[in-house]
Amino acid sequence: MSCNVKIACMVLCFWGGGFFRSLSPVVPLWRWKRNVDVVLYPVTGVSCRSFCSAPSEPDPIEIHKRKLFLWFNHLPQEEKQFGGLFRPETMHVDPLILERKTEERAGHLCSPLHVHSDSSPAVNVEQLFEPPEGYCEGRGLNLLLYGAVGTGKSTVVRKLVLDWCQGSTLTQFKLLLPFSCEDLSKLSRAASLRDLVSRKYLHLKKHPLLSGEGDQAKDVLFLFNGMEKMHLDFRIGSTELCSDPNEPLPPSVLVVNLLRKYLLPEASVLVTTRLSALDRIPEKYVSRYAQICGFNDPDRQRAYFAGRLLQQSGKSTRDHEAQALIELLYLNLQRESQLATACFLPSYCWLTCATLHFLHFTDANAPIRTLTGIYTSFLRLNFGGEVVGSGAETDVSSLEQKNSLMLYVVRTVGKLAFDGVTYRRTSFSEEELEQWIGGKTKTDEELRQLAVFRTDVLDFFLTPCVESGKRFPDELSETDEVRYVFAVPAMQEYLAALYVVLGENKSALEKLGRQVSVAIGQAGEDVGAIVGILSKFIPVRIFAVFNLLKFFPKLYDKFSSRNKGTIAKTMASEMFRTEDSHNEDVLDQVEQSLLGVHGPQPKQHTAGQPFELYPIFMGGLLHFGNRVILQQLGCSIQSTTVVQITRALRNYLVRELSKPQPAEEVMDLLVLLYEFQNPRLTSEVLSTIRSIRLTNIRLTSLKCFVLSSVLSCTPPSYHLQEMDLSSCLLTHDMLQMLWPAFRHTHNLNLQFNSLGPESCILLRDLLLDPKSSIKSLQLCDNPLLDSGALTLLEALPENQSLTHLSLMHTGLGDRGALQLAEKLQSHAGLQELNVAYNNIGDNAALALVDACREHPSIHTVHLYLNQLSDVGKQSLYVRGVPSSPGGSNRRVRVLASVTEGSDISEDWHPILDVIRENASSWDRQRVQQQLQVFLRDLEWGRQQQQSIWKRLHFRRVEKGVRQTLRRLEKDSLFPSK
Repeated sequence: MSCNVKIACMVLCFWGGGFFRSLSPVVPLWRWKRNVDVVLYPVTGVSCRSFCSAPSEPDPIEIHKRKLFLWFNHLPQEEKQFGGLFRPETMHVDPLILERKTEERAGHLCSPLHVHSDSSPAVNVEQLFEPPEGYCEGRGLNLLLYGAVGTGKSTVVRKLVLDWCQGSTLTQFKLLLPFSCEDLSKLSRAASLRDLVSRKYLHLKKHPLLSGEGDQAKDVLFLFNGMEKMHLDFRIGSTELCSDPNEPLPPSVLVVNLLRKYLLPEASVLVTTRLSALDRIPEKYVSRYAQICGFNDPDRQRAYFAGRLLQQSGKSTRDHEAQALIELLYLNLQRESQLATACFLPSYCWLTCATLHFLHFTDANAPIRTLTGIYTSFLRLNFGGEVVGSGAETDVSSLEQKNSLMLYVVRTVGKLAFDGVTYRRTSFSEEELEQWIGGKTKTDEELRQLAVFRTDVLDFFLTPCVESGKRFPDELSETDEVRYVFAVPAMQEYLAALYVVLGENKSALEKLGRQVSVAIGQAGEDVGAIVGILSKFIPVRIFAVFNLLKFFPKLYDKFSSRNKGTIAKTMASEMFRTEDSHNEDVLDQVEQSLLGVHGPQPKQHTAGQPFELYPIFMGGLLHFGNRVILQQLGCSIQSTTVVQITRALRNYLVRELSKPQPAEEVMDLLVLLYEFQNPRLTSEVLSTIRSIRLTNIRLTSLKCFVLSSVLSCTPPSYHLQEMDLSSCLLTHDMLQMLWPAFRHTHNLNLQFNSLGPESCILLRDLLLDPKSSIKSLQLCDNPLLDSGALTLLEALPENQSLTHLSLMHTGLGDRGALQLAEKLQSHAGLQELNVAYNNIGDNAALALVDACREHPSIHTVHLYLNQLSDVGKQSLYVRGVPSSPGGSNRRVRVLASVTEGSDISEDWHPILDVIRENASSWDRQRVQQQLQVFLRDLEWGRQQQQSIWKRLHFRRVEKGVRQTLRRLEKDSLFPSK
């Protein structure tokens, strides 16, 4: 193995814990070629030269700096989602570091809302290496840097290594040697200190700074990351003394002797660890304690958010949107909200940024990402490969599967989350935490593991509720007990979903049945041959027992599949709960949980907390990519389980979709299918749907991408009867994302979306697309203007599918109407044309009606609420009738007013319905004027009637117009029935 590859493996092993566990997939990227001149980073004094085949002997320390910088500067895949211009130097924000006295070292993390009252001084990493009081000259410092999960220990150390490589910090040390304690704990062979260094850093083999001669070691800094994963024993009887850097010893013994200052006493040592492992190093061997306390104020958090969300690819619109998101986040953090408490940990700041980036910056060119995938990756970054420890293990590898830390989290915190979702609760008392996480009486080993888990991990998921007095008044006791909530509300739903999908909610009998089934199944294979031989000699009754034993696994499989069906039923029932059917769609709820609600509070239709992400996470966890990550975390979801749940889920979803569903529920269903990432299931479920109505849903780029992605799973022959995207705040960019989805619909409704003339280019191309089969296109209340309408009309000669076109209230004028009249004859299939509420005058309207009358298939033209005179209206009705007996004898319905001369128009009711439905978004003064004209026409027509029945009919229509006018004046219009 080359020296470069060895260094690569060393760095990957070093980041075994903390934030950068996912570096391993990038090993093939770094294959250094010989005789190639490169500059890897801007280190002072480093020239452009080949460091593998240089003519002169290179400096090993300079090689060390270059290689460390190359590897520690690399970003994991999860970090690259924030944009192509994302760089480590722009993302780092220093967390708060407090120097602790010996008696303060065991103190827990202080609340971010009261951190300013802490008496401990804030320091930076450089200040930690200043000699303390009583410093012994000639001896190196031992620094212990500790913090809870997610506070940024690994990130701080990573930045420290990069800065040292660039010569910007800790310049008093000529050599920095980082090691992963997790890696060291798995080394089976004894090795000397110098051999251990050369094994990880071949270019430093036999370096004089590590010889132990003189005081050269004063220029060396050892860095041991994740000490809690290594068993250190400082007892003389257990760990021998050693001062020779060439003597082979186990790695733990070498670390202990470095800390004892018996081995290379001049060298300094920096150790990072978690709270539970503080006492593993006796205090007499620690020169200084320092605690990483995360981001203690909104300004640090804001700087962190800006470093990620503003890393876009140079698009000004995205930068503007990102800046707006940061401002909203900052306002929410300043309220001392629950989010501010969560973002006290940099890990949750990362999760917040990743979620917002997913919600707002997803596009068709980005890799497929899901919300479930973000949460699964988040847990891998923080807990990947970790096991539950008690502080006394000597063989970690033997416990990896049995005591996976993530599986322990699911069985404790996940159980609590599931109970909360089941009973609609988000806050928990200390007694409830003890019940679900402490559990029943345990062995001494289990109690030790529980103590470590409570100290290191529990606070990562659960925090005191900062708004308990405001949010949970009915749950507070008379003593105002402290209640605990999940740091991020969605985490409760994720862990509850994982708890169910892993089958942890089974009863004890079900779990025992599984174990018995597996045991009998294995035994059945071994004794099957023997039973076949002995069956000739064994009595029939006894032989039946053996057959029953062989049959039991099949019986259990049926029982197990029924349990999987229960999971699918739970997903479907939670998905379509009647109580939640009129809440905001689930993606809007996620956004509101992060940005807060600015303005009027959304109407809440449920008494308790909605848990609408819960079933969506359950579906997302069944996706293969998430199952692979969970397998790495020790949480296995079998493929047979996925198949059984999927088969049952399809039936339940189809059954629920046979009922009418609100637009919010339809959007949630699309998100579920997207998170599932199962094209076959998606296609089968959508095959039972004939319309997608998302009226009044606030569409975003993500929701458009979800809709387009889901419909792309269907075959080309699949078509919706209707896709209603009216009042969805669509933009031109969103139309581009929805292009594939539009090909799967016959009736496309894009009303009330403020689409401009530039959008007509896309719509024109859509109508010209041979794969498109749009029959009805509704563009009411979009400012297309004449220019947009003319662009759209270019598609009429070649399009053969369009039968209904609505251009009502699109700013169409006489020019556009005349152009439309000319184009009509080139399109033989059009049947209905709506150009109502535009700026069309008498002459253009008459020309349009003449063209429609001569058209072979147009039967209805809408022209009401235009600039028409009374004479013009009368002329329109006359033109709608065939001009001669020898003509086509086909009458064209012209809807221009509620009256036709002195008679009531037979289309008065549809005209009033349209006005009632849309008047709230139209120019109120103009609509009122038109209604007054209708009343005047009705009154004149009524006076011309002799029949009392006709007069009563006029009265009835007048009443409808007056009611509409009054409702408009009171600004309280109701939808038409």
